Amino acid sequence: MSEAFDSARLALIDTFVKERYLDTGLLAHAQVLVARGGEIAHFSSQGPAREGSDTPIDESSIFRIASMTKPITSIAFMQLLEAGKVALDTPVHHVLPEFKGLGVYAGGGGGVPFLTRPCERAMTMQDLLRHTSGLTYSFQNRSNIDLAYRQGKLENWHGNLTLDELIAALGKLPLEFSPGTAWNYSVSTDVLGAVVQRLSGKSLDAYFAEHIFAPLGMNDTGFMVPAEKIDRLTDCYTFIPGKGRVIYDKGAESAWSHMPRQLSGGGGLVSTALDYHRFTLMLLNGGTLEGERVIGRKTLELMTQNHLPAEADIASMSKSMFSEESYGGVGFGLGFAVNLNPARSMLPGSIGEFNWGGLFSTYFFVDPVEEVTMVFMTQLSPSSTYPVRRELKTMIYAALN
Repeated sequence: MSEAFDSARLALIDTFVKERYLDTGLLAHAQVLVARGGEIAHFSSQGPAREGSDTPIDESSIFRIASMTKPITSIAFMQLLEAGKVALDTPVHHVLPEFKGLGVYAGGGGGVPFLTRPCERAMTMQDLLRHTSGLTYSFQNRSNIDLAYRQGKLENWHGNLTLDELIAALGKLPLEFSPGTAWNYSVSTDVLGAVVQRLSGKSLDAYFAEHIFAPLGMNDTGFMVPAEKIDRLTDCYTFIPGKGRVIYDKGAESAWSHMPRQLSGGGGLVSTALDYHRFTLMLLNGGTLEGERVIGRKTLELMTQNHLPAEADIASMSKSMFSEESYGGVGFGLGFAVNLNPARSMLPGSIGEFNWGGLFSTYFFVDPVEEVTMVFMTQLSPSSTYPVRRELKTMIYAALN
């Protein structure tokens, strides 16, 4: 791959990350994997895996990938679509009857009973995949509905509701808007995980293991870290204004050391850079890896087109922003953000490149035009704290020959 990238320019990435983020203490550690045509061109690991230890992260390190779980759940759903069990326009309440009769917020909340009005149409599976469902996230902190999510601890995976109980709770709350009329980052993919469970008759962890992780050889990916691997789990941090970076979840005493009560298809998985690299290779290869077909080529083409109404981008439809990116010129497909216009995104890239990231600042992208994939691992929430994803993307494209 020496001819694919300028090696000196790739090396600048590590120098930049070290000087800008690690030496300053902004991030504890960082891992960057870049490949072209399926061959790894650059894979660097810097920084200690755990607080107070000199042991650095390495290729065996395990990270909480948060919303990088979403594309995996989306692939699982589309496998069931390929099997004829569901369609994109299937109303969600046909599979999750708890959602029948959902209304749109019209007032109330914060201790006052909610008022609702009827939806203009029923929520569909496509709405879940592209985040136009009307659902929200508790961390949005912008409405009485996400307040109700916080009060009910709906997203507390390790100690409150099961996935079925989450669906029941969501079925009693209003939507923020009528499905299809706006874009809002939300628990939509968690709901999609419940759909996968109901349609397959298997728990989400068992379905993933059998239909995605085993075929792809993703042996270190799952909803928990077994005892024999717990020494490989990195520490995780959060940024608090006025305090800086503080420990959120210690690797040695992690909540991920046991199975969560709620299996989160929206954000619950842990993985390694090499495992997720295998997932991105499958995506680059049109749904197959080393003779194992995970998803059909045309299905994946459908997933990586912009599905927002009237070819809109996220910026024009979004009810809230949640990361360092502006999302101008970026659409959303069935589980992925899709680059529609590099000029509007103000970043180098290709039309048709698709990507997503996680709350703890992890990130991946797949560029079918240049045949480039990347996986970035670190552990700091929220992902909006620093523009590291944007900087890495710029430097990777700058290194292309």
